[in-house]
Amino acid sequence: MEWVTLLVGVIAGAFLAWMLAGARMASALERATRETEGRLRAAEATGAELREQRERLRQEKAQIELELRRCDSLRVAAETRASEMARATQEQKLLLEEARAKLSDAFKSLAAEALKSSNEGFLTLAAERLASLQKESSSDLEGRQKAIETLVGPVKESLAKVDQRMQEMEEKRAAAYGAIREQVQSLIGSQEQLRTETGNLVKALRAPAVRGRWGEMQLKRVVEMAGMLDHCDFRLQESVATDEGKLRPDMVVQLPGGKTIVVDAKAPLLAYLEAIDAPSEEQRVARLKDHARQIRAHIGKLSAKSYWDQFEAAPDIVVLFLPGETFFSAALELDPALIEEGVNQRVILATPTTLIALLRAVAFGWRQEKIAENAQEISRLGRELHERVATMVDHLARLGSAVGATVRAYNETIGSFENRVLPSARRFKELGAGSKKEIADELPPVDATPRALTAVSGDEDA
Repeated sequence: MEWVTLLVGVIAGAFLAWMLAGARMASALERATRETEGRLRAAEATGAELREQRERLRQEKAQIELELRRCDSLRVAAETRASEMARATQEQKLLLEEARAKLSDAFKSLAAEALKSSNEGFLTLAAERLASLQKESSSDLEGRQKAIETLVGPVKESLAKVDQRMQEMEEKRAAAYGAIREQVQSLIGSQEQLRTETGNLVKALRAPAVRGRWGEMQLKRVVEMAGMLDHCDFRLQESVATDEGKLRPDMVVQLPGGKTIVVDAKAPLLAYLEAIDAPSEEQRVARLKDHARQIRAHIGKLSAKSYWDQFEAAPDIVVLFLPGETFFSAALELDPALIEEGVNQRVILATPTTLIALLRAVAFGWRQEKIAENAQEISRLGRELHERVATMVDHLARLGSAVGATVRAYNETIGSFENRVLPSARRFKELGAGSKKEIADELPPVDATPRALTAVSGDEDA
């Protein structure tokens, strides 16, 4: 007998340890999910910032390209002008060559003439002619050189400015690309960390127990976001006994008027996760078909439980909650008839978005129910207040009557006192037995009468 007790204790301890481990695992999974969502939001914010920087750099790049095109046009113009100046210089050289040739021809002509006349006349004429030609050539060459310098000077300045501008733009581009490189490296690190944590989460979600707890947590979060708190209009993990055993839906939503809606959460993720990791499109489609078949199988199992027969005042439907929009859309992509199949089997497929809408409608019904209850309470309090006011009016009427009787009794007493008592009291003073204090000649009567209550009609109140 003792070993039976010991065995029962060991089994109970193992069950409690399993429950505690499941709770810790669910808590750790929830924390990991929240941290992953936080990092996802941070990565999305970083991505948005990088997109803004990319757009800004794209605009700067367009401006730089515009400047480069303008610089190219200036460079082409400068090269054209330089080419023209080179051509002009070449023409000057040709002119000088022609002048030299002419000078040589003239010298030869003069030499021939000198031979005919005299050597002295020839030398004088040749010297004069040579000096004249040299002077003309020198002045012409200096003028052309000045013209060339005048044309080339602005071109040199423009080219220097273009080189300086291009160097500045190159420095800015290098700095901008360096900042982008750092941001991209940071984003790559964040994505790598996110990929690692997502992989860990996927591994955890492959376990059926973890998937079930995760689906229940998502269900509770949806209920909290819809404003359906535990203490007022929903119950988790309620069980009901049947002939075939104990049925335990994930949630029973309490409707106004004692009605209920049964909600069961399922997280068929195994085939979906395998479809995400599939190496080819054919395998992905095959796994998504398995995913759709799993959801269809859950519809059949949930319909067979007939929750609407086990819970009183429950409609002939049950809600199958899928904790992710993508799970449902992926299944509908391969099996569009899932919704129709669920309706035919009295199973309504719901995702977080649609379940929030349903629960908010239920919450609105509860608010209307509360307003109706408050209206009934206000009506009861109004009747009670009216009854108490009527009683108070009766008491005031009796009090007014009593006050009137008191006034009449007082006036009668004063009259009797003045007519019968005061004359006798004044005679004591005439007989020498009075006091120093004088007795008043008369006592004033009370003329006021209590005001009678008058009924006020509803029209006068208005």
